[in-house]
Amino acid sequence: MSQNEPDWAAEAEQQLLDAALSLVAEEGWTSRLAVMAGKACGFSAGETELLLPQGPADLAALLSRRHDVRALEKLADIDPKTLKIRERIARGVEARLVAAAEDEVAVRRLTGFLTLPPNMALGVRLSWETADALWRWAGDTATDENHYSKRVLLAGILSGATAIQLSSGRDAALAFTDRRIANVMAFEKWKATTRLKPSAMMDAVAASLGRMRYG
Repeated sequence: MSQNEPDWAAEAEQQLLDAALSLVAEEGWTSRLAVMAGKACGFSAGETELLLPQGPADLAALLSRRHDVRALEKLADIDPKTLKIRERIARGVEARLVAAAEDEVAVRRLTGFLTLPPNMALGVRLSWETADALWRWAGDTATDENHYSKRVLLAGILSGATAIQLSSGRDAALAFTDRRIANVMAFEKWKATTRLKPSAMMDAVAASLGRMRYG
């Protein structure tokens, strides 16, 4: 395959995701959703399994990453260097909320899927990926424990804001985001003045997420 030749697998995955989004209201975020999406695309059972070996979990990752890409596209015209850190994060969260709102029905179904115990680790990993993408856009270059703690905190804000958007709308989600960012900034200021070291709990969470990132 030449460098200019389309990646068949990547294109096929996006076709499957598009098909799944058209079916999810009826099928739910289930193993059947992946099967039905494959049939809708004209793929054999073997081709669908090759592309989506984990079925709905693979579809979850594809949708989350599509929303990450959309969010970054919405942020492309903003120079983060012209904004304060809290403004960068607020803009990033808002862009991600707008991206997710374009597939609201699917996100509702996906949220329920990711709250099931077998899928919670996947939800954490995808939240980490989103937080990492937004922090990189914001210009974060930390390589110490702050690299992990920042992503842990932002992943929590993103998860809460997404849930609130689904239940109470965008304005409520953004208000929640602003409050949480203010709380984090106040804590960071207090931590700096007291020279507080990250807690053992934060270390453990950060180490776990780091393993998810690096394997």
